[in-house]
Amino acid sequence: MLTQFIPHSSRSSSRLLSCMAALAVITVVSACALPKHPDSAAPPTDPYNPAATQLLDDTQWQITRWTDASGQPRTVPGADQGGQPLTLDLSTERGRRRVSGYAGCNHFNGTYDLKDGKITFGPLAATRMACATSAGTLEQPYLDALAHVARSGVQMNPPPSLELTLEDGQTLTFAPRAK
Repeated sequence: MLTQFIPHSSRSSSRLLSCMAALAVITVVSACALPKHPDSAAPPTDPYNPAATQLLDDTQWQITRWTDASGQPRTVPGADQGGQPLTLDLSTERGRRRVSGYAGCNHFNGTYDLKDGKITFGPLAATRMACATSAGTLEQPYLDALAHVARSGVQMNPPPSLELTLEDGQTLTFAPRAK
């Protein structure tokens, strides 16, 4: 046996090196086995995070839900009701923040600003077409709502959404729409 001829201190050093090498291999292998999850499995971000509102530039939205301060839903037009949804298009074309959209009967446009995690809308101008549809009855309340946003939140992880909470507690929820 060769081990009889190796001095005791050399055997201890040899064992120590073997143990350290084994420990290093185990550490590397276990690090590779750590669970990984895609962004879609990550917990949702805070939609009222002030930094998130900066993601609103150059996006297009359509309203999917409108609730009053007590949480009761309001009927909103959409493809499922055979109508054209209320929209909100935010653009930075030509270096200025501009908003436009469809309010139920007429189209509107104006300016918007993103400051301190909140979106605000400047004066909005709308076309003046007469409209007798149920969507037309939402037009003035919708334009008024855009003038009284207290909080805004955006969620860009799937499913993306924009939520505007009004000063009186109403909430408008939007989903992205195709360009």
